[in-house]
Amino acid sequence: MTSRITLISPAMNRSLRETRFDDGCPLDPGGAARAASVADSLRPADRALVSPTARCRETASALGLSAEVEPELAGLDMGRWRGLTLDEVMGREPDAVMGWLTDPDAAPHGGESVRGLCARAVRWLDAAGGFEGRTLAVVEQEFVRAVVIAVLGAPGSAFWRLDVAPLTATEVSGRGGRWNVRLGRELGGGGR
Repeated sequence: MTSRITLISPAMNRSLRETRFDDGCPLDPGGAARAASVADSLRPADRALVSPTARCRETASALGLSAEVEPELAGLDMGRWRGLTLDEVMGREPDAVMGWLTDPDAAPHGGESVRGLCARAVRWLDAAGGFEGRTLAVVEQEFVRAVVIAVLGAPGSAFWRLDVAPLTATEVSGRGGRWNVRLGRELGGGGR
């Protein structure tokens, strides 16, 4: 049995542009329009899932997906840093930020650590591996990073070395717990 999963990163919004820890703000009009314009580039799927965040739900809607909200697909819980920009947090807690960026077990914000997110991604992948067919999931960039870390068996320290652009598809496929990954296909950019 082969499972195929396409992870779609959300369209642009103010939080992404400002390097702001998700504050629940909606997509920019341009981000929503861009998502709608690439909807026909999606491969057909047997099921569609979406992270509970506003930008992921709005991206799924703009892509024309009737997606089921899946709490396990949530982005990294940023605790008390939620809604702040990285620059704001650096100004207030520079040592905490540096520790967070260098130690995958650190969670100085009181939320989830990078290692915790990666463990959640592994659990989700294990469950998703039992679904035969194609799954399409609109998820936050950090969840895509966590899945790639899991698939490659990379150390948690590699998490911050992965860039995930808005409206790109990262595909994983496999069976029996062995996954392969295809990174960052731009939606609407051809190369189906």
